[in-house]
Formats: sequence, C-alpha cells, structure tokens
Amino acid sequence: MDSLPDAIFQYVLSHMSNARDVAVCNCVSKRWKYSTPYIKSLYFPRNSFDNHSGGLSPDIIIWRIISSIVHLEELVVYSPFSGAGLASWLSSVGPSLRRLELRMDNLVDLQACQDSHSKLECLKSAANLESLKLWGVLMTHSPRWDVFQKLRNLEIVGAKLDDPALNTALRACPNLSNLLLLGCEGLTSVSIELKHLEQCKLDFYGLGNCSLMINSPNIQLLEVQGCSWIRACGTSSLRSLSISNNAGRVYMVDFDQLVSLESLSIRGVQWCWDAISKMLELGSEVKHLYMKVEFTGDFDALEPFPEIDFVEFFNNHPKLQKFDIHGAMFAALCQKNSLKNVDPDFVISCLEEVSVSVRSPLNAEQKMNTLESLIKYGKNLKTMVIKILRMKSSHSSADDFFDEICKFRYWNRKIVRIE
Repeated sequence: MDSLPDAIFQYVLSHMSNARDVAVCNCVSKRWKYSTPYIKSLYFPRNSFDNHSGGLSPDIIIWRIISSIVHLEELVVYSPFSGAGLASWLSSVGPSLRRLELRMDNLVDLQACQDSHSKLECLKSAANLESLKLWGVLMTHSPRWDVFQKLRNLEIVGAKLDDPALNTALRACPNLSNLLLLGCEGLTSVSIELKHLEQCKLDFYGLGNCSLMINSPNIQLLEVQGCSWIRACGTSSLRSLSISNNAGRVYMVDFDQLVSLESLSIRGVQWCWDAISKMLELGSEVKHLYMKVEFTGDFDALEPFPEIDFVEFFNNHPKLQKFDIHGAMFAALCQKNSLKNVDPDFVISCLEEVSVSVRSPLNAEQKMNTLESLIKYGKNLKTMVIKILRMKSSHSSADDFFDEICKFRYWNRKIVRIE
C-alpha cells in the first residue's frame, strides 16, 4: 500500500464503508488518516456501540466521523441514535447524501413525532436524496418535508402509519420509480398517484380491509397484500401483478386493460367470485398464472369455487406457459362436465410447466382425469409437479387416490414428479 500513488491509495480506501474500519484506518498512519475523508459510504451496524464505555455519546462519535468526510454519498445507520443526533449529522452532510438508510426504532416513541428535532422532520435536510430506506417508523402525523425532487426509491419497513401522513409523505416524493411499504399497519385507505412509478410493493398488516387506489401510468410491477378493495388506473404497462390477502376478504378489483401483463398471482383465504372472474378475464394474455385462493363467497360463509370448464379456461388463456394451481381452483377444473365433449382439435399449445397442489381425495376420479388431460392436451408440457398437502382421511379412498397418483407418475415419469 505504501508504494501506491496517493490517488490510487485514496481510491482503494474510498471503497470502505464499515465505520469501525474507517476508525481503525485513522489510527494507522497520517497518510491513512488523510485518505479516509474521501470515502463515499458509511455503515454503522446494529452493534457498533455495544461495548462502548467512553465519555462521548454514540451521536457525537458518529457526527465526528461523518463531519470529517469531504463528500459522503451514502449513510446507513442501524445503531440507536436520537433525533438531535440525526439533525446534527444531516446538517453537516445532508446536501451531498444520495442514499440514506436508517433504523428509526421509534414505533412506540410518540414524543419523537412531536419534537422539533424528531427523526422524520430531520430528513428534509437531505434534499438531494435518490434513495431513502426507513426501518421501524412511527408516522402518525404528516411529516413537514420539502419536495424530494431527486428521490427515486422509497422503502419503509415495519411501520405504524396514518392515512393522511402517508399521503403527505408520498406527495413529497413525486418522482419515485420504486416504492416499497412492507409490514405497515394502521392504514385504511391508501391513494398513490406517481406518474414515474415503475415498481410498487405494498404489504399492509392488520385486518386485511384496506382500500387502495393507484394511478401510475408507467407501473410495470405491482404487489399488494392486505387490501379488500383495489382500483388501478393506467395499467397498460403492467407486466407482473400479485394480489393477496391473508387476513381478510378481497371484495373488488378494478383495473384498466392489462395488455402487457405476463405474470399474475392471486392468493388468499377468501375472494368474492366476481373479483376472481375479473382477474382471470383481465389476465387472459398471461404467461405465468399462480392461483392459491381457498374459498369464495360474498359474505362470511366460505363457499367452494363454481365449476370451471377445462377447455374454455385454456382457450381463454392461450399464452399460458407456467400454471401453479392450488386447492379450490384445481377442484373447480375437475368437475364431471368439464371434459365431456372435448373438440378433437383442442390443444394446450404453450403450457410447459404445471404445479398442482392436492389436499383431498374427494372426486378422485375427476381429479385423475384432469391430470391425464393436462398431459394429453399439453403437447409442449415439460414438467408437472404434484404436491400432496396434508391429505387427511381415515377412509381407504385417500390411500387409493395416492396409489393412483403414484401410478400416474410412473407412466409419465419423464414429466411428472411428486413432492
């Protein structure tokens, strides 16, 4: 290292990010100490000050390291800090920061949201941010942010939010291309209008009764969990869509034409049949379809799926290449009338992969007929995976059904496997 020119030496050290490594380098020699101000990124792990016994507080130590850096572009702090400490750091390096990630740890800190030096309020000092990631956020009051014109990526993980507060925060980030809200609770109605948004992942924790309205004409990927009512406008560019609700019921979905959609996933305990039918109709051009909805029904009563015609379904999804089918949907395709009068010219031309989950021996004959039909008409089928899930039955029919599946796998062993 001593034989390297100063420019190369500084370039090498500039790739350090761990704060402990930076602090150690300051003690090696004057040359090393004079080079550390040129680093671009700083990372303070969760345990940075676990064994700290000095006179200075962690806030001041972090400030001293940060303030010695000429042009800091990325700051990641997982160790505990105060709002006043964050305010002092950002007043020093805020204008140069491009990427900021903070573990806020203020989910139960109600006073922090009201304090003039609260952690959320301090963020406006970093006006040139391009990426902001926050963990453990309490946002029950609208943050007094200026507009983050350059912010392209916003990620909030593990948060208690209020509807007006979130809407205010999103309005302050008009040019987002990526939005992630993961493990967020307290929301009832969310509205997102971001014209540059391309990827959006939303995971709302709670009763699963949240409503969502999104208007983003450039969106390409949308994942939603925990909403009962979903309305989306400007979805002509949407390529991947996932909707799930693990706690509540999906009542309504309303999308513009999904002409670019290639991948569709719908999951949950209960969906209204109108919502399922609407998604299957809108997803007629998809290449990958994942369905894991256990029941339908418009009210509290859990109802099975109505019969779905096998031939009609695949004719309505001519581009389908990969099909993951679970429980109720598979049972709906296995009705007696589904394969009665099949046109001899019928073929499932694009299907290459099928994954079927079976959990009941009921209607075993129809289920075997459906599996055999997938092989028979799927001329390009390469892989079929049959998953046996907790098949509970004291009757011998369960054993007989499993034997039939094993025979089916044996006769089609180049394609079929059991898991």
